[in-house]
Amino acid sequence: MAGLLIMILSLPAYSMIDGISGNVFNLEAKEGNIYSGEGGSHYMWGFSDGANVMQYPGPTMIINQGDMVTVNLTNWLSVPVSIIFPGQSNVTAMGGTEGLMAREAAPNGGMVSYMFMAEHPGTYMYQSGTNCELQIEMGLIGAIIIRPAPMMPMDAIGTNAMEMPMGGQAYDTMDSQYEDEYLFLLSELDPAIHRLAELGNFAAIDNAKWWPTIWFINGRCAPDTMLAANVPWLPNQPYNCMPMMHPGDRILCRYISAGRDLHPFHQHGNNFKIIARDGRLLQSMPGGMTADLAYSDFTITVAPGGTADSIFVWTGAGLGWDMYGHAPGDPLEMGEDPADHGKPFPVVLPQNQELLFGGMWSGSPFLGAMGTLPPGEGGMNPNAGYTFMWHSHNEQEMTNDDIFPGGLMTMIIIEAPNVPIMH
Repeated sequence: MAGLLIMILSLPAYSMIDGISGNVFNLEAKEGNIYSGEGGSHYMWGFSDGANVMQYPGPTMIINQGDMVTVNLTNWLSVPVSIIFPGQSNVTAMGGTEGLMAREAAPNGGMVSYMFMAEHPGTYMYQSGTNCELQIEMGLIGAIIIRPAPMMPMDAIGTNAMEMPMGGQAYDTMDSQYEDEYLFLLSELDPAIHRLAELGNFAAIDNAKWWPTIWFINGRCAPDTMLAANVPWLPNQPYNCMPMMHPGDRILCRYISAGRDLHPFHQHGNNFKIIARDGRLLQSMPGGMTADLAYSDFTITVAPGGTADSIFVWTGAGLGWDMYGHAPGDPLEMGEDPADHGKPFPVVLPQNQELLFGGMWSGSPFLGAMGTLPPGEGGMNPNAGYTFMWHSHNEQEMTNDDIFPGGLMTMIIIEAPNVPIMH
């Protein structure tokens, strides 16, 4: 038993999505400012975790299936605010006053409480239910993750749990298990609306002339998506989006379309398997053992207000060469696709003086191997991983106010098996 414990503790740790857990959440609606990658500052409204500063998006609420959930809202804005919970049934509310879609907290300190049972696991969003066309644009949005119970052993899907520690399970099926998970909450911003709101000139806001020019993943636009979570210079934008994995890992990608527009999200050069939409598995028989209607794709479009979940696995299959530079008789690495094992790299690389270097290039075509690099190059890829851009397939959305690169874009790094995964 002692030896088993040592082996488990020595395995790389896998992180979960940042958020706040429990079944009672105390949110406050407040004002603040966020920053876009080209240096712009934008007046926002957002939810906070209690007395903390507002954040964009609001705190991700992480809940266990079967919990009775209470969300207490205190409103410090100058307009009424409410919260609705798409995908959750039998929501009740206490306090406040009746609004068009939900009970509302009055301005400047009004309070209202919402209760619901977390019946179904999955990925959901929450948002303002008051003057939605303005308040969602202003930032009153957030994510909800409902985790299922019980967990199933990783061995059930043919993976050695001692080699690849289980991170979690998205639904009550074996094929929804994963080692790591990432949130992609996609949204957009029209700076003109935010300038008018900051001046209190709401009468001048014409939602028919809505024209977003800045796009976000988890409240940040590139290149800030790739910074660490909770960097101090982005106090109102704590969440990042920088997927990292090992070959053969199963990562769960949770998508939320939190704005008014469609954002076709493209996992560049790779396919993924979509297993659920709007918190429901894609299966022909509810309660079945698998998501038998899951399908493979390379771009996903989620309708505004909708969600989707996918499983992504990368093994180097189809590269045409051995990604580690193995000789044919060398043992397989964990997660390696055996079809290309021992195959040589198919071309001779040019001399360094003939290459244009980038910060993500390690100098070597092999995973985990550093090659000769000029001084100052390769600094964004210290472990010699493979990198792929993940981004909106609407190319304008890869800009910050028409400045490229930016917007709805990040990178994924495939790290060598011996490199710990960092978030």
